[in-house]
Formats: sequence, structure tokens, C-alpha cells
Amino acid sequence: MENQNQNGDEALIKVSSLNCIDLSNPDINQSVSLLKQACLDCGFFYVVNHGISQEFMDEVFAQSKTFFNLPLNVKMELLRNEKHRGYTPVLDELLDPDNQVHGDYKEGYYIGVEVPEDDNEAEKPFYGPNVWPRDDVLPRWRQTMEKFHREALEVAKAVARIIALALDLEVDFFDKPEMLGTPIATLRLLHYEGGQISDPSKGIYGAGAHSDYGLITLLATDDVMGLQICKDKDAKPQIWEYVAPLKGAFIVNLGDMLERWSNCIFKQGIIISIKAGSVLLCRFLVLNWYMYEGHYRKLPSSDVEHFHVTLLIV
Repeated sequence: MENQNQNGDEALIKVSSLNCIDLSNPDINQSVSLLKQACLDCGFFYVVNHGISQEFMDEVFAQSKTFFNLPLNVKMELLRNEKHRGYTPVLDELLDPDNQVHGDYKEGYYIGVEVPEDDNEAEKPFYGPNVWPRDDVLPRWRQTMEKFHREALEVAKAVARIIALALDLEVDFFDKPEMLGTPIATLRLLHYEGGQISDPSKGIYGAGAHSDYGLITLLATDDVMGLQICKDKDAKPQIWEYVAPLKGAFIVNLGDMLERWSNCIFKQGIIISIKAGSVLLCRFLVLNWYMYEGHYRKLPSSDVEHFHVTLLIV
């Protein structure tokens, strides 16, 4: 679809062509080459055979949907706190204030690394205990989300190792303690309102145009095409393309941090959610305290209804 963000006309559909990285591929050089090409070109690619079963992914989607189907008053009891844990209601967030007339038509839920309240680490921003629905309300919901959190973080680290090789770094560069050794990893579930149709001409969006901070985002989706990307954020006019759903895959996009670290050699595009319907999205923000405090530097080598599951490495 060409210029979909301007007119919302689905008669003009342009679907993006993205490289596909197979984490089970024994030819690491091929994976590095495909990933590097994608990062130099636009910062978007697919990841498949990542080790998380489709059965479990389906369970995560189902559990997420169960939560968002709860009455609003029950969800509001779990309202997001200062540690960015908990529920965010519809219109609570505004991603593109210059082009949106009000907040995003989505509700969300934040889940982070579990840090006990009496732990010294809990004094830092983004660290602390999570907010969980009661077991009598959502049995085994916490266990499902904690398991997915752990498994998706491992996928993110696997992708980061290929990124390191693509930047001519040691394969374990991002595994070092000062990099992603003790990350801030936030799983985020999002549900986009199905009753409100996005209309960019009127400034109405499921999620306004934005880039992701951090290293990377991993996003899994069902079979509804609702995500759009702009590969060249500086283009005028910007060209928006749909990303086709790919069963069992993560859609990956680079974040602000990686673009900056690579001295803008690796590109970062921007994203909107425009499709009418419901969306579930699980997003991870992976960042360690050293990064959060602002110790940014260039890397050594750098001169209807649908569901999303995403992992963002910051």
C-alpha cells in the first residue's frame, strides 16, 4: 500500500519484502549476511525457527486476550505504577502528538524482570516487583507470562549475537555484563481497539508513528495485516508498507540505541498500527543499568482482530 498513512485507502496496498533469518541455519555466515543487508537497508527483518513452539505462542496470545476481556474496573485495579508495571487504558499513550488528535486506541500491560521490593536493585527505575492479576481471576496467567519472558529474552540474545557478527564484533559482545548481562527486560502486552477504525486523515491511529528505543524489537503476529513500516524515516513523502504476517515468526526492527551505536550505519525505520480490529502485542525492552545511565558510545567497529508478540532489546 502506497502512502497508506495519508489516506487509509486499502485499495492501494503495498506489502514490504523483508529478509528472513533462520536461527536454526547451520550456515552462520549466511545469517549474518542476510541480517547485515537488512540492517543497512531498513532495519526490519523476520526471525524464524527461534525455539519457541507455536503451541506456546498460541497460549500466550490466548492468555493475553483473556486478560483484556476482563471488566475495565478489574483491569484498573492493576493500573501501571511508577516502575512501569501493570495496566495502561485506551488513549493513555500518545506516540505521535504532531499528527494525532488524541491518544492511541490501545490498552496495554507491562511485565518486567521480577525484583523483590526489599532488593537494592529495586531502587532503580524499571526495576522492582511486577503487578499480577490474582490467581483466582486468571489462573496460571503469571506462570505463562514469566515463561514467555524468559524464552523470548533468549531469542533476543541469539539475534543480538548475529548483530554482533554483522558489526565485525566478537559473537559474545552483547553477552558481556556491561552490555546485556543484567538487562531491563519488559514484556508488554497490547490490545488495539477493534471498534475504532484508524483514519490517518483525521489523526486517528491504533498506534501513532514511532521508532523504538533500545537495541531491537521482536514482534509476533497472527494472520491479520495491521502493522505498517516506513523504511526511510527521512523520506518526503514517507512511504508506508504493510508487513505480511508470517506464522511462527518474529518481525524484528532495530531501535534508537543500535542505530546510534553503529554511528547510523545500521538503519532504523518507523512503525504505525493502522488496521482496524484488535491487536495483542508483547514487547520486551532490554536494557541494563549502565546503558540507562547514559553511557552511550559508538561500537568498536562502527565508524480486524490480530495479535502481536514483540521483544524489544534496548
